[in-house]
Amino acid sequence: MRLPRAIRLDQSDPQVFPKACPPGEWAIPGTFVFADLPAESVDNKLRLAFGSAWLGIESFGFTTLVEVAEIDEAGFFRLVEQLGRHLVTQYGAPGLPEALLAARAELEDTAGLCDHKLGSLLAIEREMTEAGITERVRVVQPQRAKDHARIWTITDDENGSG
Repeated sequence: MRLPRAIRLDQSDPQVFPKACPPGEWAIPGTFVFADLPAESVDNKLRLAFGSAWLGIESFGFTTLVEVAEIDEAGFFRLVEQLGRHLVTQYGAPGLPEALLAARAELEDTAGLCDHKLGSLLAIEREMTEAGITERVRVVQPQRAKDHARIWTITDDENGSG
């Protein structure tokens, strides 16, 4: 099975989100985090997370990009349990059986977003509309280094100690 795993291409996530998810952590869209937030409690960092972040399943921090990766069945069910427990403790799910069903559905829906080749980078975009929260997932095409002009070169300084 394929699921998204957090990847960090630069150091912006810890700067722009309330809590950053570490690289390598399994992630889900996590749109439920934003479902009932009062508008007055949303600061700039949370607003950025709403607009463009995935939710890590271990730290429950945010990441801008994920990569499509393979997970085995045991790992998948470990994530279902972890997310289910989080839904009970943090979101008031009525009980663990119900939370586990919701967690499994969330993870299966997330797996459905990963019908791309392994290593594909995915980004998420969310917005609030009259119908509620809408989200779009897109594949990010990395720019190849050869396609860019080289603007920096490293040279020895005049003293030859560079």
